[in-house]
Amino acid sequence: MISRRILPNIEKALVQFPAVALLGPRQAGKTTLAHSVGSSHVNSLYLDLERPSDLAKLADPELFLSRHVDQLVVLDEIQRQPDLFPVLRALIDENRRPGRFLLLGSASPQLLRQTSESLAGRISFHELAPFDVSEIKPGHAGLADFWLRGGYPLSWLAESDETSLAWRESFILTHLERDIPAFGIRIPGPTLHRFWRMLAHLHGQMWNASRLASGFGVSAPTVQHYLEILEATYMVRRLPPLHVNLGKRLVKSPKIYLRDSGLLHALLGIRSLDELAGHPVVGPSWEGWVLEQIAQLLSPQWQLSFYRTATGAEMDVVAERGERRIGFEIKLSSAPSLSKGFWSAMKDLQLEQAYVVAPVETGYPIAEKVEVLPANELAQWCASLNPDCSLGRSW
Repeated sequence: MISRRILPNIEKALVQFPAVALLGPRQAGKTTLAHSVGSSHVNSLYLDLERPSDLAKLADPELFLSRHVDQLVVLDEIQRQPDLFPVLRALIDENRRPGRFLLLGSASPQLLRQTSESLAGRISFHELAPFDVSEIKPGHAGLADFWLRGGYPLSWLAESDETSLAWRESFILTHLERDIPAFGIRIPGPTLHRFWRMLAHLHGQMWNASRLASGFGVSAPTVQHYLEILEATYMVRRLPPLHVNLGKRLVKSPKIYLRDSGLLHALLGIRSLDELAGHPVVGPSWEGWVLEQIAQLLSPQWQLSFYRTATGAEMDVVAERGERRIGFEIKLSSAPSLSKGFWSAMKDLQLEQAYVVAPVETGYPIAEKVEVLPANELAQWCASLNPDCSLGRSW
């Protein structure tokens, strides 16, 4: 059993809120975590809304759930029954005891927003992503395998790279043919699969809807819609450009990354570390993997973006919280070197500190306020930056 970093956050929220929502992609470990939470409560009831026998119990949800007012009721795949939200609101308003409902969903808060508005002020949202370096603790030697396979539990824990790849390929097809249609989205699976693969080849590049639409044979609003679907289902991360008034011409388009490196490699047909090392996407893949680790390890109070000017000043990731601003340059090198654009960005942004994240065994300083940071030490760095980041992302 690999301990999940978000568990203390869930337990704390159940003491404060009548309802807690644990959201994230399928197969990220939400059900396993929910059973762990339920086992720590004297009274708990688990209902899988994909199971007909459990769904039948909710034929009259108000009557059934009112009989379990003293229990923690876990409702898995809640997005499949959006009509339950008004019932939950009524039951909570009758008895606002904390820890009444734990809701598990495979859709993002944006997808669930309209159906969950009735629970405003009664619910706490939390995101469970696949494993990160703080949970796996891969060490320097195991870092490359974690990068190749990604963080989905069944992919990471597979007996071999071949088994891991087969699981990821199956996950992709299931997500397209079953999960997305279950959200009420009526787009043919092969169409989204082709679009997803195109995004994989453009991983880490600027988003250009018009150019992609031209190559895909559809309109720009259509490819924008496809992107939003994959983003809302936790498959894609959109990294916005930094908006700051420095009197310089700044890049205005976001960068697009596939959130899990293992799924990226499966979409590109990359089977091994040797194949990854010789693939054109190897650099962007490493950049996206590090970005996702930073995004998961930092608390949500930190806003992430990138910085690039028309004159070549560039910083891969900029993290901001209040008056604080920290930069990250991501390098796939055992001896990373920095370009003129990095030093220009340091000067432009007046960064508190900058880190060069690389697959090195030990860190070392390069200059004042600039330090090389081993990728497998990102979790320790985060904990030293602010203790609350160890609790996971919630809102």
